[in-house]
Amino acid sequence: MDKQFENIVETIVEKKDPRYREEAYHFAMEALNYAQKKFNAPKHVKSRELLSGIKDLLPKKFGPLTMTVLEHWGIQSTEDFGNIIFNLVENQVLTKTADDHIDQFRDGFDFDEVFTEGYRKKLHKRISRMR
Repeated sequence: MDKQFENIVETIVEKKDPRYREEAYHFAMEALNYAQKKFNAPKHVKSRELLSGIKDLLPKKFGPLTMTVLEHWGIQSTEDFGNIIFNLVENQVLTKTADDHIDQFRDGFDFDEVFTEGYRKKLHKRISRMR
């Protein structure tokens, strides 16, 4: 990321919204790029598409540590990712359309179900295939 982005995120975290760590903002941007590629949407992704990208990318990057990483970042639900995205919108890093609302991030998916139970199921399938 560039220095301007770093400065903006630092200002958000230190002065405007200290709930989330800087790394969460970096990941949100990475997930946005991932979702743009996944959905072939180079200019704009919808909240559900971004949440899908987040759901895919977190376990790819952090595996069984995903829940620990989220906790460290201060993220407890998909709504927290909405807060991060809209903090970036308010600081003119990202733009939104008239159809984009923070409520669209509410109850996107259950972290424990996806990242804990879901990870265990995938791991069990992999181990079963190896036998």
